[in-house]
Amino acid sequence: MTLTNLLFRLMLIAGLAFSVVACGDNDAEEAGETIDEVVTDAGNKVEDLCEDVKDKADAEDKDC
Repeated sequence: MTLTNLLFRLMLIAGLAFSVVACGDNDAEEAGETIDEVVTDAGNKVEDLCEDVKDKADAEDKDC
């Protein structure tokens, strides 16, 4: 899976999560917390992917 493909999927999931939350009877605060969780998860997945790429490339600096 390419980085672009992963980012596209994560943004699609975030958009769908936002629309589902916005259409429900939840408060705006709960919707914001859900969005924050989705964005945090997306960031973590991108960082993990970056670290995997650096690991496979035997890079000296493995932090992303």
